[in-house]
Amino acid sequence: MKYAMTTLAATLMLGGAAFGEAHGDGPDAETVERIMAKLTEMKCQMAPDDIEMEEDGGYDLDDVICEGGQQYDITLDADLNETGRRAE
Repeated sequence: MKYAMTTLAATLMLGGAAFGEAHGDGPDAETVERIMAKLTEMKCQMAPDDIEMEEDGGYDLDDVICEGGQQYDITLDADLNETGRRAE
């Protein structure tokens, strides 16, 4: 199960990173990779194309699914520290 989640996250990350860079509206590939690693530590996952950059330099993560199946919107500051979490 853990392997499957890691594989899925990596696949989504690569596809999402390319999409965001091509359109210029998402974070760069390195930042996406760091955010996805942070989510793995938090036992959460999401599609990388749901990462939005905020004007203050932080990130808004939409439709994050965490252990237990709960879905959240999570905000991170520019240093990738969690600053907010709202259940959906």
